[in-house]
Amino acid sequence: MSTQSKTTEIPKKYTQEEAFEASVKYFKGDELAARVWINKYALKDSQGHIYELTPNDMHVRIAKEIARVEARYPNPLSEQDVFDLIKDFKYIVPQGSPMAGIGNPYQTASLSNCFVIGNEGDSDSYGGIMKIDQEQVQLMKRRGGVGHDLSHIRPKGSPVKNSALTSTGIVPFMERYSNSTREVAQDGRRGALMLSVSINHPDSEDFIDAKLEQGKVTGANVSVRIDDAFMKAVKNNGEYTQKYPIFSASPKFSKTIDANGIWKKIVHNAWKSAEPGILFWDTIINESVPDCYADLGYKTVSTNPCGEIPLCPYDSCRLLAINLLSYVDNPFTKQASFDFELFKKHVVVAQRIMDDIIDLELEKIDAILEKIEADPEHADIKETERNLWINIQKKAQEGRRTGIGITAEGDMLAALGIQYGSEAGNDFSVEVHKTLGIEAYRASVMAAKERGAFAIFDAEREKNNPFILRLKEADEKLYFDMLEHGRRNIALLTIAPTGTTSLMTQTSSGIEPVFMPVYKRRRKVNPNDKHVRVDFVDEVGDSWEEYVVFHHRFKQWMEVNGIDSSQNFSQQELDDLIKKSPYYKATSNDVDWLSKVTMQGAVQKWVDHSISVTINLPNDVSEELVGDLYMKAWEVGCKGVTVYRDGSRSGVLISNDEKKKEDTETLTNFPVKRPEVLEADVVRLQNKKEKWIAFIGLIDGNPYEIFTGLADDEDGILIPRWVEKGVIMKSRNTDGSSRYDFQYENKRGYKTTIEGLSHKFNPEYWNYAKLISSTLRHGMPIDNIVELINSLQLDSESINTWKNGVGRALKRYVADGTTAKGHTCSNCKSENLIYQEGCLTCKDCGSSKCG
Repeated sequence: MSTQSKTTEIPKKYTQEEAFEASVKYFKGDELAARVWINKYALKDSQGHIYELTPNDMHVRIAKEIARVEARYPNPLSEQDVFDLIKDFKYIVPQGSPMAGIGNPYQTASLSNCFVIGNEGDSDSYGGIMKIDQEQVQLMKRRGGVGHDLSHIRPKGSPVKNSALTSTGIVPFMERYSNSTREVAQDGRRGALMLSVSINHPDSEDFIDAKLEQGKVTGANVSVRIDDAFMKAVKNNGEYTQKYPIFSASPKFSKTIDANGIWKKIVHNAWKSAEPGILFWDTIINESVPDCYADLGYKTVSTNPCGEIPLCPYDSCRLLAINLLSYVDNPFTKQASFDFELFKKHVVVAQRIMDDIIDLELEKIDAILEKIEADPEHADIKETERNLWINIQKKAQEGRRTGIGITAEGDMLAALGIQYGSEAGNDFSVEVHKTLGIEAYRASVMAAKERGAFAIFDAEREKNNPFILRLKEADEKLYFDMLEHGRRNIALLTIAPTGTTSLMTQTSSGIEPVFMPVYKRRRKVNPNDKHVRVDFVDEVGDSWEEYVVFHHRFKQWMEVNGIDSSQNFSQQELDDLIKKSPYYKATSNDVDWLSKVTMQGAVQKWVDHSISVTINLPNDVSEELVGDLYMKAWEVGCKGVTVYRDGSRSGVLISNDEKKKEDTETLTNFPVKRPEVLEADVVRLQNKKEKWIAFIGLIDGNPYEIFTGLADDEDGILIPRWVEKGVIMKSRNTDGSSRYDFQYENKRGYKTTIEGLSHKFNPEYWNYAKLISSTLRHGMPIDNIVELINSLQLDSESINTWKNGVGRALKRYVADGTTAKGHTCSNCKSENLIYQEGCLTCKDCGSSKCG
């Protein structure tokens, strides 16, 4: 044994119970925050051993690594300097991947939160399309969220020089990329994907409609890139010309459309399902500082999954949030004020830390490349992955892009006694973000003076950029210092969603208002226990106790005002409390929608990337209002916008009575006798490394029957991968017995029939398929059928594999928002789970389990 190995300190291990108990104490009794930290960010190895007891240990780990990088440069921050800023999540919070990955020796993963990929020359060959698919998977396995644009793919019906003769268009590839996302596990997280397409593309209408079909493209967010010419055509009731290649002066294909026709479809779909989102592409490109270097490889092509970071191919970004609430002195009192001087000081340090994280990311990329090199696969197999990381490495070294942002905007305003969404609130938010933007750029100029500018900095290229000109107008000295010394980073700022981050800062999320200051939860109890109160008994007889949960900062307001939060409040008393608080009329569902859009546009002027924000709307708003909000967002300078109408996607507000009504309607709509021909979906899945296929007969979009088995086996069914739909026909054999045939249309318009689905699969599968189909036909709710299938006790391993496949296929058709009974969240142990896009999603902590 070497001397080094003898002296190596063996890290102390902790059990889940030890870490949970210590972390609950750290978070002052907040079990949800403790669970989220342990599951997502505590240092652990692949065997599940935990090496950090509380977030204090994590913050020491991060501070050590930042200080190690700082030592390379003049005037370094010490480990204590960094620790004091990041401890307790008080001031500076590295987000997501940096928090989990900095100083982590147990994972070979990137520190980047966001990536965009693409093909040089916009290749739409099958080779190019498959390359993007592989790159997407390779990035997701390293913990990254990915975005890419589909505008380079030729439209449906275009001639191709292969056996298909014509192109299938964009939609089949949307499904391919979506399925790849769902297949990649990220330590309990689902992969995140953004697919975008230009409104100028002839297939954009198909793209817009793709997600309306239940069970399709469930692994991706989708957004439409909309240009100013289209918006003007909408406003003027004019026509718009779509082209391929997009915006080409000599297109291979073009067609003129009624702009309002497709606009209404976008608006309708967003109203109905919260997608597609909109990216105002001309605003993004015109305002983009990196696009001043478009000819050098920095042309923005898409965004990350939440839309806050528009990127060029193979660039990535790391995120960090500043906790705005911590700069409010005397919060929730009449003496409350915002400490702008401390804020400015910390912004400079935060930007410096972000630049250090780029150095740490480059070390991580080196480790990834070393691992790829050491992997036993043939060099040909590893080539795409290796080249991917070399491209990412080049962009990180050359551009040094950062993503500094904020959290707790809603709580900051409340603590100052300013109503979110009011004119005063919007003005104050703009002042905060203007300060953040100016000081972050000042920090980048200072870093360039000490560490060198980013490799391709060229002030001449940037001189007419609107964002840079706003900086010049606001602070001429900063501008001229930048001309002299350059800037360390090509772009710096963003406002990202801060879901789990805000759980640990115990504040409102990102730029959003507080969702609800007070709400009720239920926990299941034993009715025979003398020490519990039974407030509610559900339809299956389980007993529940209701308890009030206060938003942490609402509780802080109560304490400042001498209100005892431990007392048992009636609903009327809670309502009266909210009316007295600074959160009154300032929650997600209260804020004036046009005011929020106006605020976003004004803040966007001081954010060089973009803003992730959602406009929450009540269920009964009109489609016309959604259109008005989109139009207003474009007019005030937003780079993107998403609306969410209550119940439009998750269905969480559908009452039990409404759900029962829907189930009854589904039951009565099924015909007594099976129709001769049924529309059918084809669902492919992987079961224990085997390829399986399911044919699902539909009536009015609802599953009516299912046949499933091996797909590519000698005794199974082999049909082209692009086949997603067809019909199931009830036919007769020569002996008079019935059979079920599947028929689909090939790319040349000819019909292909696979005869006798009942004979293609293992007889045991067929018998169970008849059982499941019978329950479907009698109107049993699909979530109940899934639970029934899961509960089947089957001896044969083959049949158990079949059972898993059927369950996974049918989950796609469970209505979003349906309560998942009898399940417990593996992350926070909550029983408050719903079905969301075929996955079990926890409403308390947001974790999702698929498959």
